[in-house]
Amino acid sequence: MNAFKTYFLDVLTKNYIRFKGRATREQYWMYILFYAIGAFILGFLSTIDNIIGILFTVFYFMYAFVMVLPTLSIGVRRLHDSNRSGWWLLIALVPAVGSLILFIFFLLPSTPGPNRFNEGN
Repeated sequence: MNAFKTYFLDVLTKNYIRFKGRATREQYWMYILFYAIGAFILGFLSTIDNIIGILFTVFYFMYAFVMVLPTLSIGVRRLHDSNRSGWWLLIALVPAVGSLILFIFFLLPSTPGPNRFNEGN
């Protein structure tokens, strides 16, 4: 439960639209894990064939909409951690290879010590 608070709720509360600073690999991937679990649960519950399913479908789309900014911000901070500009997120718009390149950037280790985006990790 502590990991949920540390890696997911803190992104949603303290860092909701904070594009400055850095996010480690662990912070980024744990956020993505909890985000995916939430999306999976809501997506699964939206398959129920009655009014409850329709309600969960609405919740699913609201969840996806609300999570756009924190997901972008943690992606930018993850790129900053490897000493890359947040504008590299736009490479995902390149068909086929863009998302793969971005995925590789997210897997790369952090820049040790200070870099141009803050005073250290």
